Amino acid sequence: MSTQDVATLFAALSGGEDASLRGLHERLAAEAEANELLDVAYRTVDSPVGLLLIAATDRGLVKVSFEREGHDEVLDKLATAVSPRILRAPRRLDAAAHELDEYFAGRRHQFDLPLDLQLAHGFRRAVIEHLRDIGYGHTESYADVAQACGSPRAVRAVGTACATNPLPLVLPCHRVVRSDGSLGRYGGGDEAKRWLIELEADG
Repeated sequence: MSTQDVATLFAALSGGEDASLRGLHERLAAEAEANELLDVAYRTVDSPVGLLLIAATDRGLVKVSFEREGHDEVLDKLATAVSPRILRAPRRLDAAAHELDEYFAGRRHQFDLPLDLQLAHGFRRAVIEHLRDIGYGHTESYADVAQACGSPRAVRAVGTACATNPLPLVLPCHRVVRSDGSLGRYGGGDEAKRWLIELEADG
């Protein structure tokens, strides 16, 4: 299959697929990868906190999103922010899906995945990079995180950074809580945040 053929098929199928086209889609994904035409691969993963969409570039995992965010909208934003050459291609995300399964089963306390942090900038990036330093089963307040990131007055900005974290679960913004110990809001929903904290407390 030529590069032009791959590009044509890519344009035809990138907007969705019928079940009868699954084999063609898998072939397309393989051809697109081989011809370096696939910039963003994605798949969905079932989890105890709902259906997750995960996406990766060739540099690493770039996005984890909850169903309540609207997966179609997330894909549209990725196409704009990263590349329009985006396609469901599960194989690139096998390792991420496996580690998420282990995490939800309580068998993994830290993720070992290459990450692509291009969706976070400035102070928000500093915040999400700090999140990996909050150990499994532990929490920090928004004020603690602001202090750790060198801007002790930026508590609200920490909240915004957590709310826009492109890689929840992997970069655990659910471990950031209010100073009074209450959970605070969460992109995956308040019940999901509570469930995750309880999962880690039991581990």
